[in-house]
Amino acid sequence: MADTFELELVSPERLLLSRPVEMVTVPAAEGEMGVLPGHAPMIVALRGGVIRVRENGADTEKLFVMGGFAEITPTRVTVLADDAKPVANLSRSEAEQMVSQAETDLAVAAAETPAARDRAMDRLLAARAMLDSATAA
Repeated sequence: MADTFELELVSPERLLLSRPVEMVTVPAAEGEMGVLPGHAPMIVALRGGVIRVRENGADTEKLFVMGGFAEITPTRVTVLADDAKPVANLSRSEAEQMVSQAETDLAVAAAETPAARDRAMDRLLAARAMLDSATAA
C-alpha cells in the first residue's frame, strides 16, 4: 500500500487543491470520515463542516465546506464542494448572518414540502457548523 494518495478539492469556481496527502478527514453526512491510502471505493454526501488534510504526520490544512460530495478510490479522493474556504478565513459575523438567514428560511419552509424543509434544515446545520468553525479559528 502506498503512503499517500491524490487529493483534489474542487469548487464550482476552480480547483482549490490538488496534491498527494497521507490522510484526509471529510464531514460525511453520516459523520466524520477518515480516508487513508487504499480505502474502499465509495461516494459520500458531505454536510457542512471542516475537511482536514494530513501531510508529513501533521494537519497541514483545514478547509470549511458547505456541503457536496466526495468520490473515494484506493488512490484518489475527489471532493466536489458546494463552497469551500480556509477555516482561517471564516468570518464570525458572516457566519452569524448565515445562521440568521437559514433560521428564517427554515421557518418559511415549515409550510412547504418535506424536501424543502430538509434542504432548509441542511443549510441551517451547515451555517451553524460554519459559525462553530469560525469561532474556533
